Amino acid sequence: MSQPVNSALSAIPAAERRFGFFDHLTLWGSLGVGLLVIQAGTFLVPALSFAQALSAIVLGSLVGVALLAWVGRLGAQSGLASAGLIHGALGSRLAVLPVSANVLQLIGWAVFEIVVLRDGINAITRQQLGVEAPLAATLLVGAILLALLSLSMVGIVRKLVRHIGLPLMLLALGWLTWQFLGEANRTGWDVLFARPGAGGMGFGAAVDLAIAMPISWLPLVADYTRYGRSGRGAAGGIVVGYLLANTWCFSLGVLIATLHPGGDMMATILLASGGAIALALVLCDEVDNAYGDLYSASVSTHSLAPRLALRRLGPALAVLATVLAAILPIHDYEGFLLLIGSVFVPLFGVVIAHHGLTPKQPDGRAVAWPALVAWLAGIAVYQLVSRNAGDVGASLPALATAFCIQLALSGVAARRLQVA
Repeated sequence: MSQPVNSALSAIPAAERRFGFFDHLTLWGSLGVGLLVIQAGTFLVPALSFAQALSAIVLGSLVGVALLAWVGRLGAQSGLASAGLIHGALGSRLAVLPVSANVLQLIGWAVFEIVVLRDGINAITRQQLGVEAPLAATLLVGAILLALLSLSMVGIVRKLVRHIGLPLMLLALGWLTWQFLGEANRTGWDVLFARPGAGGMGFGAAVDLAIAMPISWLPLVADYTRYGRSGRGAAGGIVVGYLLANTWCFSLGVLIATLHPGGDMMATILLASGGAIALALVLCDEVDNAYGDLYSASVSTHSLAPRLALRRLGPALAVLATVLAAILPIHDYEGFLLLIGSVFVPLFGVVIAHHGLTPKQPDGRAVAWPALVAWLAGIAVYQLVSRNAGDVGASLPALATAFCIQLALSGVAARRLQVA
């Protein structure tokens, strides 16, 4: 019996690479928008002052998006999915561990997204109709995802996201921003900027939180950019699209929380003029985030079990995520973000150090021991810094540790081979 083709670990043929700069821009601009991102912005205040929160958002977004663009470029150059890049850096057997962890975290992200969509639909129907039906809303979202995951990913990006998702994103965010900027003008910008931070979160931890959102896409960015025609187009589209979306949504969350401290974010949005319509449009755009998580979860699962066909994995995982969203109480969002950072920030420090600016072909190793040492060291640094010096921020020290150790140990190994 012939072995099944592992398409997740094989390069996409050049003839199938159809994404140009604008495709990447619209995809990552759309994926960067969401209620989860706006909600993450509300975590920054009142712990930080308004100015500190905005500064942390800009710095964290720049760092996170730069890393995202780097890995996205590697995917476009190689034609490999994220699992393929990880295999090349860690070895075929060791890579099973982070790829498996990635499947679990992507299913977790999808469940989060379904819960947010459910809560948003519920909030709208409660305000407009006086009706709450969380289970029905959950099943509706699950049915939409099931239908989308039965279609071509390339077609969805080039038709649905480009022609529907992007306009909805701009319309919804533009309207909400206009409404809350008007409220800020009435309150007075001098009053907003004069409010001091209440403490409880340091500037470094706030930067970490802003980094965490683009970092959360690192383990799956190449699943999409591998369809890009050029590395430059992929990286440029990510930088423009995701940087704008991340800073915009985080900043909107900070503005909402500053104007309405302690208030429920969705309820506050609904109280704005046209808030129900704007929230509904944001929810429409939010669907592609859940789709992206489940599509990449299916790609990573296929890399582990190539006998499971991609076209069947996506719908099956959609059903699983919908069931989990219906039965599990999932709301610890900030903790989930930071947990992801502790595992995948140092992992991609290793991946970036291994591949550099040009992706390398796998060398056949089962376990790349220097990569394992560097990865574990990065995780240890992340945990130590976050527990003992949370104000500093753990992402950059962990990333730098893994990156430098990987470079140093791989250099030693290369010199030994030359001597031998």
